[in-house]
Amino acid sequence: MTDRRTFIQQSAALLGGLALHQSVDAAFPEVSPEHPRVDPATDEEDFWRQIRAAYACSPTLINLNNGGVSPSPRAAMEALDHYNRMCNEAPSYYMWRILDADREPLRMNLADLAGVPHDELAVCRNATEALNTIIFGLPLVAGDEVVLSTYDYPNMYNAWRQRALRDGVKLVYADPQLPSEDEAAMVEAFTSKFTSKTKLVHITHIVNWNGQILPVKKIADAAHTQGIEVLVDAAHSFGLLDYKIPDLGCDYWGTSLHKFLCAPFGNGLMWMKKEKITKVWPLLSNDKPLGEDIRKFESVGTRSFPIEMATGYSLDLHHLIGSQRKQQRIHFLKNYWMERTKNVPGIFFKTSTNPVYGCAIGVFGIEGKKGSEISEQLFSKWKIHTVAIERDAKPGIEAPFNHVRVTPNVYTTLQELDRLVEAIRVIARA
Repeated sequence: MTDRRTFIQQSAALLGGLALHQSVDAAFPEVSPEHPRVDPATDEEDFWRQIRAAYACSPTLINLNNGGVSPSPRAAMEALDHYNRMCNEAPSYYMWRILDADREPLRMNLADLAGVPHDELAVCRNATEALNTIIFGLPLVAGDEVVLSTYDYPNMYNAWRQRALRDGVKLVYADPQLPSEDEAAMVEAFTSKFTSKTKLVHITHIVNWNGQILPVKKIADAAHTQGIEVLVDAAHSFGLLDYKIPDLGCDYWGTSLHKFLCAPFGNGLMWMKKEKITKVWPLLSNDKPLGEDIRKFESVGTRSFPIEMATGYSLDLHHLIGSQRKQQRIHFLKNYWMERTKNVPGIFFKTSTNPVYGCAIGVFGIEGKKGSEISEQLFSKWKIHTVAIERDAKPGIEAPFNHVRVTPNVYTTLQELDRLVEAIRVIARA
């Protein structure tokens, strides 16, 4: 087996070659305010071509459903294979005596990106596990109220319903009118539901149904003035938006790392303020369930150590690109196809083009056509993989949808989006 140091050196080379290891600032220097770039995204197409080379992209299929799960870079895939082989040589030795300890440097590196102390961050398997741990672990009792939204992710919606059935917690639904660029109205949709019995507000940072970015900080600040705690579903925002967890002003937070951070599938993070840890029960058993160590939430039995260890290589690529540049590029790609189809007869959008209120996810529909019909045609005729967003309305509970969600990532090319634009025009004419 290749020794560990040699492996790490070889994997680093897979991030895209020597060009990617040059200083990004040196390769693309900042210019003065008097001489700004015309478009920082399109001026760097050669850079993004090299980033694409860091991924094993299909040459025959255009993947525009990165909002669900994103692919890992080649280096992370090589690392995953390496650690799998290592563990299988002597599983209990390599997993429990070697790689279990290596989770600590990973925790620290992820905490640096998140902008929080490492002893407030738990490594888990996905956003569902992170958020369910908090939802089921909070000491809520019958009659306590929780404000959530008609736009929350189904797994979270169902977790709260289960908590209501089990413990008598009352669920109160905010129903913001989305898409929206009216921050006051979005904040009001939540704060108008607060009462003296409200204990927590659940906020989805980026709505998976249509890509809306909600004004989390303003809602959180309003909640805290009334002694209400704040839980944030950041499944789609971490690794995409350039922010730190404290910027949101929340108390609890959970995310998946296999979306825009592009970590191997089955990776997530859970964060909570240090002083909150003791009162939250672990989802699975622990010898100190009311202890103050964040690691009590990581007692899940045998887990995939290779998946965790390979995450470091995805993190390296993220840092190489830079959080701000990554957010700007993916927002540019989203707007690129939307701007070129906005005059297509019958088309309508459910996502803002303003970078404050929308980034990667773009949702559209065509009058008279179902979302599934459009998505199927995109794939069968053009090999463009998207996802249909269809959901029936339930008064007071869920908002209706019948659209198509398009989500590019950093490896997506303008040529691929040009094909999407052409396909949408043909489908609309038909």
